[in-house]
Parts: sequence; C-alpha cells; structure tokens
Amino acid sequence: MARYRAIAADLAAKIRDGHYAPGEALPAQRELSTAYGVTLMTLRQALRELSAEGLIVQQPGKGTFVAPPHAAYQLGSLRSFGDDLREQGHEVHTTVISRAQRRVPSRVAARLRVREAETGLRLERVRAFAGRRAIHQISWVREPHATRLHDVDFTGTSLYAALADLGVVVARAAETIRPDVLSADVARHLDEAEGAPVLVSDRITYAPDGTALVTDRATMLGSMLQITADRAATGLSLQYGAV
Repeated sequence: MARYRAIAADLAAKIRDGHYAPGEALPAQRELSTAYGVTLMTLRQALRELSAEGLIVQQPGKGTFVAPPHAAYQLGSLRSFGDDLREQGHEVHTTVISRAQRRVPSRVAARLRVREAETGLRLERVRAFAGRRAIHQISWVREPHATRLHDVDFTGTSLYAALADLGVVVARAAETIRPDVLSADVARHLDEAEGAPVLVSDRITYAPDGTALVTDRATMLGSMLQITADRAATGLSLQYGAV
C-alpha cells in the first residue's frame, strides 16, 4: 500500500473511532508529517484522500477540521427537518428566535392564498446539530390554525406534529431548493460569515383539499448540508443532508 494511503487509512480510523471529534482541528500538517515520518507532499496526498471521502474540511489559513457527520434528508417524504435528522441518530436542538401573530406580508399572502389584511403565525427557529447551528427557518401558518398554535412549545415539537395534534391533515408539499449566499440578517443567527454558501428551501404545505396551510423558508449552511440522488430505472430519489 502506498504510504499516503496508509496514513489516510490511519487518520480515517481515528476519526471514525472518535479520537478526532466532528469539528475538531487536526494537528498542523508539519506536525503530522513529522509524526508519520513523511514529507509534507506525502501528507497532503493523504489529506486529499480524506477530503474526497468527506471526512475532513480544509479551510485555507485556518487548518484542517473533521467534517460534521452526514445526515440525509429524504425530499420524497413529508417530515420536519428536526424529525428527519433525529431519525438518523442526530441530537437536534431547536431555538425559537421569535413567534408572533402578525399581518402577513404580500409575498407570504400570495403563497398562502390569503388577503394581505389577514394575520398569521410567524415562527422563526434555528436548528443545531453536530455542535453547530446549521438551519435557520421562518414559517408562516394561516388562520384558524395560527391562533390554536399559540401555546405550543416549538423547542421540542415540530410544526407538523403540532398541526397533527390539532387534527389538521397535511397531504403534500411543494418545495424548491436553490443555492445562495448567506445574508447578514441570517448570518448572525447561524454564527457564520456573511456571504457563506447556503441552500435555501422554499416550501408550501397543503391540506388534502389543496388549501395552503404553511409556507416556510429554510436557509441551510452549504458547509453542513448536501443534496444527493439515488437513480434507478424506475425513478429518482433525492436527499439532502449534512456533510
């Protein structure tokens, strides 16, 4: 086995065994090359192998860090971000930034198909997992459900679960995901630099009769989430999740 592959295998084993935790910086390249008794060129070949496997993230000027664990999100299913990540074994923490009954702005009114004079519940949350804030989400819920959700603790209950508890049936959702850069307003909630790459999800959730119940906009850090596709002769299954 080539020396750089042996080094990559050893470092990969240490990452998977928890010797180096997600988000932790690896020792400096010169320190690692000395420890393994190889040149910097050989060590960098090993690091490129680990980067290609998605085990590390190299940040110029800062160092090499263990990548957060992968977490897939099934686009073909209708679940909350938090529920989907928890099902994969991730510990998810939800922080409610704000919640209030407000008059819906024109963009939201158009998506919910209500008059601008109407009010709804505006719910702003941040999801964190793998030790980092990763998802910022603003949800709008139309009446009469908005008022009935007033006392729900959304730090431990998903919006879909809360609607189900009210007897509201969710039938389907239309979702668009696009690449973007992090705005200043959202950057402060995610503890990330403005301009960082993100994925933005716009989703409208519908009742069986076609009534729009909820509209969401979720901003997800591009450094922690990815979209993958499982292609088969009978169809295409898409996922997005943490990297």
